[in-house]
Amino acid sequence: MSGIESVVPTATGAHVTVLAGTPLHQLNELLWARGLSMQNLGDIDTQSVAGAISTGTHGTGSAFSGLAGLVVGLQVVLADGSVVDCSRDQGPDLFHAARLGLGAIGILSKIILDCPHAFAMHAHEAPDTLDNVLRDLPHICETVDHFEFYWWPHTRRVLTKRNTRLPLDTPLKPVGKVTGYISDEFLSNLVFEQTSRLCTRVPAIIPRMNWVAARLLSEREYTDRSYRVFVSSRRVRFREMEYAIPVDALPGVLADLEKMIDTSGELVSFPVEVRFAAADDVWMSTANGRDSAYIAVHKYWRQDYEAYFRAVEEIAVAAGGRPHWGKIHWRTAADLREVYPHFDAFSAIREKHDPQHLFGNDYLAKVLDYRIPAEPV
Repeated sequence: MSGIESVVPTATGAHVTVLAGTPLHQLNELLWARGLSMQNLGDIDTQSVAGAISTGTHGTGSAFSGLAGLVVGLQVVLADGSVVDCSRDQGPDLFHAARLGLGAIGILSKIILDCPHAFAMHAHEAPDTLDNVLRDLPHICETVDHFEFYWWPHTRRVLTKRNTRLPLDTPLKPVGKVTGYISDEFLSNLVFEQTSRLCTRVPAIIPRMNWVAARLLSEREYTDRSYRVFVSSRRVRFREMEYAIPVDALPGVLADLEKMIDTSGELVSFPVEVRFAAADDVWMSTANGRDSAYIAVHKYWRQDYEAYFRAVEEIAVAAGGRPHWGKIHWRTAADLREVYPHFDAFSAIREKHDPQHLFGNDYLAKVLDYRIPAEPV
């Protein structure tokens, strides 16, 4: 179930039919060889295409949607064994439900993606302060194609990442092997792993370690193929929760988060990641109907995370937040229905195409009021 089946040229690129099990890192190479790119990507590329769109994987960029928003057609294997093609014009309700279906609608077998012509991208990473970023945020989001930042709790320091799309014929100046190893492998993975272990054994040093880490950040710029700039190497294990909130709510949510950390005594060694996405019309997308900011919090996998994550969730919920479907959260169908305008429409399509709840599991039972089959089928 891997590979590209067909490419149909369009004015802006092509509609590419991809077998649903294709890993994103393989798809990026296959597209580039055909003069195409993904419109946007997250910083992880190990997922299958089906898994990435079904759980709401997104990148960053105020003018760009998550990966499900790039889907223009699907082939779905339904619970009765039938194989159905759908799009906005052909079976639109099934299409709207299945392109971010949480595995509840059916099994995706083929996905048609709207892919632009291949493009290069210039990356500019630089340290800054949280106050500066929040003050200039509207202008930054309007003028930078793909913007994100990382805030170190217990400090007011951030690392900003500004990625700018460039024509394909732009000369590439990728990160050098030595520089890349020192920054992306040695510091970001090897050293961070060791400091995370140390902070787990001696939590009291976390604020000081964050202060040191934030001041060791250095500025760098490079230009490379788009997907090589989007994706980062992540080898330190962690647990994560991420919430989508209205963009306008971001400053207040970060202020409440900082206050909670300072007053609760919670010690947080991982930076808080903030990204952005344009509103879309995907029924179960975290950005459905509203421009969104994403706040992702992490804990090293050897550390207890529940108290911290629950406190962050309480803050995000108060701001109308929607949890990332593929990450830790404690929301249930009862309150998720309130923040998803198309929740009942999605449920109706699920009932229509899987009345026996063949695809039920514990997670879906929680978030969709989904019954689990009494016996294996």
